[in-house]
Amino acid sequence: MKEALIKLKNLTYAYPEGRALDGLSAEFYPGRCYVLQGPNGCGKSTLFRILTGLDFASEGEYSFDGKKITAGVMKDRKFAKEFHRRIGFIFQNSEVQLFTGSVEDEIAFGLFQLGLPENEVRMRTDRYIRLLELEGVRTRAPFRLSGGEKKRTALAAVLSMEPEVLILDEPLSGLDEDGQEWIMHFLENAKSPGRLMLIATHQKEFAGRIADEEIFMNKYHRIERIEKMR
Repeated sequence: MKEALIKLKNLTYAYPEGRALDGLSAEFYPGRCYVLQGPNGCGKSTLFRILTGLDFASEGEYSFDGKKITAGVMKDRKFAKEFHRRIGFIFQNSEVQLFTGSVEDEIAFGLFQLGLPENEVRMRTDRYIRLLELEGVRTRAPFRLSGGEKKRTALAAVLSMEPEVLILDEPLSGLDEDGQEWIMHFLENAKSPGRLMLIATHQKEFAGRIADEEIFMNKYHRIERIEKMR
Protein backbone atom coordinates (compact mmCIF):
# COMPACT_ATOMS: atom_id res chain seq x y z
CA MET A 1 0.00 0.00 0.00
CA LYS A 2 1.13 3.56 -0.73
CA GLU A 3 2.18 5.82 2.13
CA ALA A 4 -0.57 7.90 3.71
CA LEU A 5 -0.63 11.37 2.13
CA ILE A 6 -2.42 12.89 5.14
CA LYS A 7 -1.79 11.88 8.74
CA LEU A 8 -3.62 13.23 11.79
CA LYS A 9 -2.43 12.50 15.32
CA ASN A 10 -4.51 13.53 18.35
CA LEU A 11 -5.79 16.58 16.46
CA THR A 12 -7.72 19.05 18.61
CA TYR A 13 -9.24 22.42 17.76
CA ALA A 14 -10.52 24.58 20.61
CA TYR A 15 -12.64 27.71 20.57
CA PRO A 16 -12.91 29.89 23.71
CA GLU A 17 -16.35 28.37 24.32
CA GLY A 18 -15.39 24.75 23.70
CA ARG A 19 -13.88 22.22 21.29
CA ALA A 20 -14.72 21.67 17.65
CA LEU A 21 -12.39 18.66 17.34
CA ASP A 22 -11.16 16.44 20.14
CA GLY A 23 -8.19 14.13 19.67
CA LEU A 24 -8.71 12.98 16.07
CA SER A 25 -6.27 10.44 14.65
CA ALA A 26 -6.55 9.09 11.11
CA GLU A 27 -4.62 8.39 7.93
CA PHE A 28 -5.78 9.09 4.37
CA TYR A 29 -4.31 7.39 1.32
CA PRO A 30 -4.08 8.33 -2.37
CA GLY A 31 -6.63 6.61 -4.59
CA ARG A 32 -9.23 6.39 -1.82
CA CYS A 33 -12.48 8.29 -1.31
CA TYR A 34 -13.39 9.00 2.31
CA VAL A 35 -16.87 10.20 3.25
CA LEU A 36 -17.37 12.00 6.57
CA GLN A 37 -20.76 11.78 8.23
CA GLY A 38 -22.05 13.11 11.50
CA PRO A 39 -24.45 15.63 13.05
CA ASN A 40 -24.24 19.34 12.38
CA GLY A 41 -21.60 20.92 14.59
CA CYS A 42 -19.52 17.75 15.05
CA GLY A 43 -16.46 19.38 13.45
CA LYS A 44 -16.44 18.23 9.82
CA SER A 45 -16.09 21.74 8.36
CA THR A 46 -13.46 22.67 10.95
CA LEU A 47 -11.46 19.58 10.03
CA PHE A 48 -11.60 20.54 6.36
CA ARG A 49 -10.39 24.06 7.12
CA ILE A 50 -7.40 22.61 8.98
CA LEU A 51 -6.63 20.16 6.16
CA THR A 52 -6.58 23.03 3.65
CA GLY A 53 -4.41 25.30 5.81
CA LEU A 54 -7.15 27.84 6.52
CA ASP A 55 -7.03 27.07 10.26
CA PHE A 56 -4.55 25.32 12.52
CA ALA A 57 -4.97 22.78 15.31
CA SER A 58 -4.71 23.81 18.95
CA GLU A 59 -3.06 20.49 19.79
CA GLY A 60 -1.83 17.42 17.94
CA GLU A 61 -0.23 17.06 14.52
CA TYR A 62 -1.30 17.30 10.90
CA SER A 63 1.21 16.02 8.34
CA PHE A 64 0.83 16.32 4.57
CA ASP A 65 3.17 14.21 2.47
CA GLY A 66 5.51 13.90 5.45
CA LYS A 67 5.56 17.63 6.28
CA LYS A 68 3.97 18.97 9.47
CA ILE A 69 1.52 21.72 8.58
CA THR A 70 1.62 24.63 11.04
CA ALA A 71 0.97 28.36 10.94
CA GLY A 72 4.72 28.92 10.82
CA VAL A 73 5.26 26.58 7.87
CA MET A 74 2.45 28.25 5.92
CA LYS A 75 4.21 31.62 6.18
CA ASP A 76 6.66 30.28 3.61
CA ARG A 77 4.97 31.65 0.49
CA LYS A 78 6.61 29.18 -1.89
CA PHE A 79 5.57 26.20 0.24
CA ALA A 80 2.04 27.58 0.78
CA LYS A 81 1.56 28.10 -2.96
CA GLU A 82 2.57 24.52 -3.74
CA PHE A 83 0.50 23.17 -0.84
CA HIS A 84 -2.64 24.94 -2.06
CA ARG A 85 -2.02 23.71 -5.60
CA ARG A 86 -2.01 20.13 -4.33
CA ILE A 87 -5.20 20.43 -2.25
CA GLY A 88 -8.45 21.58 -3.84
CA PHE A 89 -11.37 22.63 -1.60
CA ILE A 90 -15.01 23.18 -2.55
CA PHE A 91 -16.92 25.04 0.16
CA GLN A 92 -20.48 24.06 1.08
CA ASN A 93 -21.59 27.43 -0.29
CA SER A 94 -19.52 27.46 -3.46
CA GLU A 95 -20.69 31.00 -4.24
CA VAL A 96 -18.15 32.39 -1.76
CA GLN A 97 -15.35 31.04 -4.00
CA LEU A 98 -16.54 32.88 -7.11
CA PHE A 99 -15.44 36.47 -7.61
CA THR A 100 -14.39 37.17 -11.21
CA GLY A 101 -16.40 38.59 -14.09
CA SER A 102 -17.05 35.37 -16.01
CA VAL A 103 -16.94 31.60 -15.74
CA GLU A 104 -13.89 31.34 -18.00
CA ASP A 105 -12.05 34.02 -15.99
CA GLU A 106 -12.88 32.13 -12.79
CA ILE A 107 -11.17 29.00 -14.10
CA ALA A 108 -8.24 30.89 -15.60
CA PHE A 109 -7.53 32.94 -12.46
CA GLY A 110 -6.00 30.14 -10.39
CA LEU A 111 -4.02 28.86 -13.35
CA PHE A 112 -2.41 32.25 -13.90
CA GLN A 113 -1.60 32.34 -10.19
CA LEU A 114 0.31 29.09 -10.66
CA GLY A 115 2.45 30.84 -13.25
CA LEU A 116 1.33 28.70 -16.18
CA PRO A 117 1.89 30.07 -19.70
CA GLU A 118 -1.13 31.62 -21.39
CA ASN A 119 -1.56 28.83 -23.94
CA GLU A 120 -1.66 26.22 -21.15
CA VAL A 121 -4.18 28.35 -19.21
CA ARG A 122 -6.46 28.60 -22.25
CA MET A 123 -6.15 24.90 -23.01
CA ARG A 124 -7.05 23.88 -19.45
CA THR A 125 -9.84 26.46 -19.25
CA ASP A 126 -11.45 25.08 -22.41
CA ARG A 127 -10.96 21.49 -21.23
CA TYR A 128 -12.67 22.00 -17.89
CA ILE A 129 -15.47 24.11 -19.34
CA ARG A 130 -16.29 21.14 -21.59
CA LEU A 131 -15.83 18.60 -18.78
CA LEU A 132 -18.18 20.47 -16.43
CA GLU A 133 -20.66 21.25 -19.25
CA LEU A 134 -20.33 25.03 -18.91
CA GLU A 135 -20.05 25.94 -22.59
CA GLY A 136 -23.35 27.83 -22.60
CA VAL A 137 -22.42 30.06 -19.65
CA ARG A 138 -18.66 30.54 -20.11
CA THR A 139 -18.94 34.33 -20.56
CA ARG A 140 -21.60 34.88 -17.88
CA ALA A 141 -20.85 36.37 -14.47
CA PRO A 142 -20.85 33.66 -11.77
CA PHE A 143 -23.37 35.54 -9.58
CA ARG A 144 -25.93 35.19 -12.39
CA LEU A 145 -25.66 31.41 -12.54
CA SER A 146 -27.99 28.80 -11.08
CA GLY A 147 -26.94 26.88 -7.98
CA GLY A 148 -25.84 23.89 -10.05
CA GLU A 149 -23.88 26.07 -12.47
CA LYS A 150 -22.11 27.80 -9.58
CA LYS A 151 -21.15 24.44 -8.10
CA ARG A 152 -19.85 23.21 -11.45
CA THR A 153 -17.89 26.45 -11.96
CA ALA A 154 -16.23 26.08 -8.56
CA LEU A 155 -15.39 22.47 -9.38
CA ALA A 156 -13.94 23.45 -12.75
CA ALA A 157 -11.77 26.16 -11.18
CA VAL A 158 -10.38 23.74 -8.58
CA LEU A 159 -9.99 20.70 -10.82
CA SER A 160 -8.22 22.72 -13.53
CA MET A 161 -5.27 23.03 -11.13
CA GLU A 162 -5.16 19.22 -11.07
CA PRO A 163 -4.87 18.77 -7.29
CA GLU A 164 -3.88 15.47 -5.71
CA VAL A 165 -6.45 15.96 -2.94
CA LEU A 166 -10.04 17.03 -3.51
CA ILE A 167 -12.05 18.08 -0.43
CA LEU A 168 -15.77 18.80 -0.74
CA ASP A 169 -17.99 20.08 2.07
CA GLU A 170 -21.62 19.03 1.42
CA PRO A 171 -21.32 19.18 -2.40
CA LEU A 172 -25.04 18.43 -2.90
CA SER A 173 -26.23 21.24 -0.64
CA GLY A 174 -28.68 23.67 -2.27
CA LEU A 175 -29.10 21.64 -5.46
CA ASP A 176 -32.31 20.25 -6.91
CA GLU A 177 -32.68 16.54 -7.67
CA ASP A 178 -31.23 16.79 -11.18
CA GLY A 179 -28.32 18.91 -9.95
CA GLN A 180 -27.55 16.45 -7.19
CA GLU A 181 -27.57 13.52 -9.60
CA TRP A 182 -25.23 15.35 -11.99
CA ILE A 183 -22.72 16.08 -9.23
CA MET A 184 -22.92 12.55 -7.80
CA HIS A 185 -22.28 11.01 -11.21
CA PHE A 186 -19.45 13.43 -11.97
CA LEU A 187 -17.67 12.81 -8.66
CA GLU A 188 -17.97 9.05 -9.06
CA ASN A 189 -16.11 9.41 -12.35
CA ALA A 190 -13.58 11.82 -10.79
CA LYS A 191 -12.18 9.05 -8.59
CA SER A 192 -8.74 7.94 -9.74
CA PRO A 193 -5.76 5.93 -8.41
CA GLY A 194 -3.74 9.11 -7.86
CA ARG A 195 -6.40 11.27 -6.23
CA LEU A 196 -7.41 11.34 -2.57
CA MET A 197 -11.00 12.51 -2.05
CA LEU A 198 -12.60 13.66 1.22
CA ILE A 199 -16.30 14.43 1.18
CA ALA A 200 -18.70 15.51 3.93
CA THR A 201 -22.33 14.67 3.23
CA HIS A 202 -25.61 13.89 4.95
CA GLN A 203 -26.81 12.01 1.87
CA LYS A 204 -26.63 8.29 2.64
CA GLU A 205 -27.30 7.28 -0.97
CA PHE A 206 -24.38 9.40 -2.16
CA ALA A 207 -22.10 8.03 0.57
CA GLY A 208 -22.97 4.48 -0.42
CA ARG A 209 -22.26 5.16 -4.08
CA ILE A 210 -18.89 6.88 -3.73
CA ALA A 211 -17.20 5.97 -0.43
CA ASP A 212 -14.29 3.58 -0.15
CA GLU A 213 -14.37 4.29 3.59
CA GLU A 214 -16.98 6.04 5.75
CA ILE A 215 -15.88 8.00 8.79
CA PHE A 216 -18.53 8.69 11.42
CA MET A 217 -18.02 11.63 13.78
CA ASN A 218 -20.13 12.11 16.91
CA LYS A 219 -21.47 15.14 18.74
CA TYR A 220 -18.45 15.03 21.03
CA HIS A 221 -16.22 16.06 18.07
CA ARG A 222 -14.48 12.70 17.87
CA ILE A 223 -14.26 9.95 15.27
CA GLU A 224 -16.70 7.31 16.43
CA ARG A 225 -15.83 4.62 13.89
CA ILE A 226 -14.42 4.05 10.41
CA GLU A 227 -16.04 1.54 8.07
CA LYS A 228 -14.24 0.19 5.01
CA MET A 229 -16.75 -0.14 2.17
CA ARG A 230 -14.59 -1.53 -0.63
